[in-house]
Amino acid sequence: MSATQLPREDEAVSPPDRQSEPPPVRRKPRGPAVLVVVAILAAVGAGVVVADPFGKSAKDSSARTAAPTGLAKVTQGTLSARTLQNGTLGYAGSYDVVNNTKGTITKVPAAGDVISQGDVLYRVDGKPVVLLQGATEPVYRDLSYGTEGPDVRQLNAALVSLGYATKDEIDPDSDYFSWLTVGALKELQEDVGLDESGELPLGQAVFLPTEEVRISKADAVRGGPARQGQNVLQVSSTKRQVVVELNASEQSGVAVDDKVTITLPNGKTAPGMVSSVGKVAKQAEDKSTIEVHIKPKNPKVTGGLDQAPVQVAIISDTVEDVLSVPVNALLARSGGGYAVEVVDPGGKHELVPVRIGLFDDSEGKVEVSGARIAVGQKIVVPAS
Repeated sequence: MSATQLPREDEAVSPPDRQSEPPPVRRKPRGPAVLVVVAILAAVGAGVVVADPFGKSAKDSSARTAAPTGLAKVTQGTLSARTLQNGTLGYAGSYDVVNNTKGTITKVPAAGDVISQGDVLYRVDGKPVVLLQGATEPVYRDLSYGTEGPDVRQLNAALVSLGYATKDEIDPDSDYFSWLTVGALKELQEDVGLDESGELPLGQAVFLPTEEVRISKADAVRGGPARQGQNVLQVSSTKRQVVVELNASEQSGVAVDDKVTITLPNGKTAPGMVSSVGKVAKQAEDKSTIEVHIKPKNPKVTGGLDQAPVQVAIISDTVEDVLSVPVNALLARSGGGYAVEVVDPGGKHELVPVRIGLFDDSEGKVEVSGARIAVGQKIVVPAS
């Protein structure tokens, strides 16, 4: 994680009365992420100094950096800890379309085409092969009146879903090929240009677990032979998805329903949410990774790019209504802990001890608390 919750340290200097000190914010850490503060502060540069190196009081205004400085304010609001990851924007699911009829391929869709349930997926000898929704049972036999089984159940469910029968006429959970199934199937066959036999020969329909598919790749060639067991198409669903190959060691820091911000190739951002976190690691070069799937909140904003590189900020922790300062305002104290240099309305400088909490790397801020820190105070920061 690039940002995380740090343990707070007690103030070394504070007045006896601590009634005005803000209560600690409760939060639920998920992972064993550890952040070395020295490394973060070192990255800030000139804004980090060792305050009070000769044991002077925290009220001594002479303990300041000689580098050029500016002023910022203590603000109050919401901070979020994020982990930044590279991801790939595309479409959810990947399915092979297996042909189960013999003949010659006479028509195949092009990559990017979208085919809905009940429409023609491809043609063999000029005859349609129809897309139907279902994934209970691979098609392996002819279906006709009187047959029973899970493959019949998915046919019944598809016919009801397409409106060729109502649930009162055909129970979508029924595994029996009834006369009502015969009648509904005839209507479908008429609509797509097939002989109205009321039977479903092997190879006349392809069942896939989505109501519409997007063609990823055509493996078959128009005019080529159609062989049983041949992969003719590679398809996906039309649902947008981002896949992140997350380092397996970071798995515990990401959970389903975590909010994310997706930065698209055009620089625009889109909100999303973690939909699944992989449990089986795979070896990639010199590291183990797991797949994290992310669902965009507004898919239309993501456009139509497939396999496009994106950046994902996964929000793993959030605190609300807290005080914060720029990270580079923090001063490491010689006796341990941190302080900020406050400038009062009269221009007097004073080091005020603070306890630090959550870091929001995207905003460059850190949560602070203490008896003498308040919203609106002016604080010294390195000049930009």
